Amino acid sequence: MDLFLLFVSTGLVIGASYGLIAMGFALVYKATGVVNFAHGELVMLTAYVAFSLTQAFDLSFIPLMLVTIPISMLIGLALERIFIRPMLGEPVFSIVMVTIGLAVILRGVTMMIWGPDPHNLTAGVTTRVIMIGHLPFYAAQLMSIAALAICTALAWAFLRFSRIGIAMRAVAAHETAALLVGISVKRIHAIAWALSAALAAVAGVLFAMNFKLAPDLWFQGLKSFPAVILGGLDAILGSAMAGLIIGLIENLSQGYIGQGLRETSGFIVIIVVLMVRPYGLFGDKDIERV
Repeated sequence: MDLFLLFVSTGLVIGASYGLIAMGFALVYKATGVVNFAHGELVMLTAYVAFSLTQAFDLSFIPLMLVTIPISMLIGLALERIFIRPMLGEPVFSIVMVTIGLAVILRGVTMMIWGPDPHNLTAGVTTRVIMIGHLPFYAAQLMSIAALAICTALAWAFLRFSRIGIAMRAVAAHETAALLVGISVKRIHAIAWALSAALAAVAGVLFAMNFKLAPDLWFQGLKSFPAVILGGLDAILGSAMAGLIIGLIENLSQGYIGQGLRETSGFIVIIVVLMVRPYGLFGDKDIERV
């Protein structure tokens, strides 16, 4: 029983990282209808920015996030303005290919600036083990789970009550109708990219604190994609929940079946989900009338 609980607890930690990254994917898709395949690279880039800030100013976690998140939002705005906005009105496939090209560029830039060697990012957080019942946690692990809960609550409140959040839902529901009532679609797209970059910063910093900071951090974007599909491409809150589910499935399959299934179990799940519910567990079903 203790071994099962240990698998569950560690699964929740990695699932929290998946959930944070998946929320960034879903946010951009909900507002723009485009999958941003450079989101994993944005997670990696913002984590390296945070690492440079700690090296330069010796910041602890809270001040580090207060500085890193605005910088990441500016990066997101710049990427949207330079690469995505000129593609408005073009076929979705063309925009997706731009994000793939952007992903390759971000990987190359990261390697050029910070090199291939891994780094440690602690941000002044204690490495002392914290016992919750019979389960051991590091402080950074608990912070990841707490960050997912906080970001999920903030996302729900933002989409439900804020004017920008309501406008974003309107654009997602019907872009042309949103334009007719005076909503600036370009502005909503830019805000979506900025908020997605903020989520990328939180996910990247916490992942680096729990595991390592290395150029292969971008791969977590790909590993988080099953959570996006499971939750629903347009379901921001559902993606957060699905991240925890994928993390648990990966850890339990590795613990009880075999090591190789950790890398493949999430993708097995999305194949099954796509066959049964193509719009995900929490996504909106598209209805076309002819």
